[in-house]
Amino acid sequence: MSSEGLSIGISVGGPGAGAAGRAHRRPAGARRSGWVPLAVDVTAILVAALDVWLVIPAEAPPYSIPLSALACLALAARRRLPFGAVLLTVPGFLAGWSQLAAMIALGALATRKQRHWQVWAGAVLVWACRFVRWPPGDFAQLGWREHVLDGIYGVLVAGMPIAIGLLAGARAQLARRLGELTASRDRERRLAADAVRAEERARLAREMHDVVSHDITLIAMQAGALTAQDPPSARQTAEIIRQLSTRTLEELRSLVGVLRSGGEGDGPHPGIGELGRLVHNCDLAVRLTMDAVPEQVPPKVSAAAYRTVQEALTNVCKHAPGAPATVVVRGGDGALNVEIRNERPRREPPALPSGGYGLTGLAERARLLGGSLEMCATEDGGFRIRARYPLGA
Repeated sequence: MSSEGLSIGISVGGPGAGAAGRAHRRPAGARRSGWVPLAVDVTAILVAALDVWLVIPAEAPPYSIPLSALACLALAARRRLPFGAVLLTVPGFLAGWSQLAAMIALGALATRKQRHWQVWAGAVLVWACRFVRWPPGDFAQLGWREHVLDGIYGVLVAGMPIAIGLLAGARAQLARRLGELTASRDRERRLAADAVRAEERARLAREMHDVVSHDITLIAMQAGALTAQDPPSARQTAEIIRQLSTRTLEELRSLVGVLRSGGEGDGPHPGIGELGRLVHNCDLAVRLTMDAVPEQVPPKVSAAAYRTVQEALTNVCKHAPGAPATVVVRGGDGALNVEIRNERPRREPPALPSGGYGLTGLAERARLLGGSLEMCATEDGGFRIRARYPLGA
């Protein structure tokens, strides 16, 4: 058997034989047509038959030709019954000239079964066919040198198809695992995107509540006061309502920009610099104190402090109308501390809707910035809110 024949047998039997190579799903456009496996099978049979025709001597025993032909035709079953195909090639290899057919069948078996016991059983049979000479009388006359050489060549003949089959099977498994990993990463990206969208919706909900609840509460209170005032005072109250409505629309426009862009938005972001205007527009007696506030406050911290004061004053308007309030913003120890305190209500609270989400949103905002929020009732019947925001947030 020539080395060229061995090379041809390995190249045909390796990649074309295995079902494991087709185990992973291919895209519809990349799937092989039905005639391609058939063409590969026909090619393998023809190459094996050509190998027999080239090496068979003129004085070959009559029984060796049909056995070799059977071994070549057995390659048609190497996809569905790979171990059976190996068994059918053994007589043609042992008593005939179908060495290449046995190698192709063994390669197909190794590709499909990998390290199954049938692969090692087939390897022993192929090795024995190469080591043992037929008829037995000729084998008995060989010297120890011939036996050693036949044993070495038997290892090569049986080992090369198995090595290539294992490599082809490992490649198919790797491709399948890579496909599963790609699908897993796609799922992780979708879950991460869903989490980001959920966080963005929660942030927008907090912003919407902080903005709309405060101004709409003031609008409702001003509208209620409008009904009990004389015409000059009514015009002043109507002007306040107009200003509050305009500012609320601007805030809503900013939040819509956040929703459309997915970022922080291009609209106005009030901070502690606008607390004076916020206190002035409240229909409350509020005393604002700002002590040791740094000149440069991170925008997120400044906005959080503003929203904290805004929500606290909104709650005072809802639940403690007429009660004086104090707002203290103080810097120190690498943080911005905000405290809002009000006394007991002076009159009956108005019937305004309240969802109870404002303080929850403030606590979430403080947590996201690495700060804290404390709320408690005071001994005089009032309420106090304390927030701490690290300036490094």
